[in-house]
Amino acid sequence: MPRVLVIDDQKGVRAMVAMVLRVNHYDVVEAESGAEGLRAFGESPFDAAIVDIFLAETSGVDVMATIRERVPGFPIVAVSGMTALDFVGEAPDLKGVVCLQKPFRPNDLLQALRKAQAAAGGELSAAV
Repeated sequence: MPRVLVIDDQKGVRAMVAMVLRVNHYDVVEAESGAEGLRAFGESPFDAAIVDIFLAETSGVDVMATIRERVPGFPIVAVSGMTALDFVGEAPDLKGVVCLQKPFRPNDLLQALRKAQAAAGGELSAAV
């Protein structure tokens, strides 16, 4: 069962994302802050991460960059309620990060996750 780290400071969004992933046979670890997410990322292996770009205490872009420093090319889906997600692609270490605008449908989330994994050269094995 693929493990996905979900980092979002909005409890409702985390819960919805986690529910969609669990129903689709993913093992999910939730983090409400960038620091908590990076701590979890350092403590156990994950197959992908879903990271909110605008976190309360830090930048989601910084969190994603730190993840990519630790594991280059790691599959990441960046989510945001803002329309301008393009700046993520401007950072060289964030190449291949898939952007998803809130609100999104469950199928959009699953497709973005598969796209992120494909960009990293792999495939998540959960049934979708």
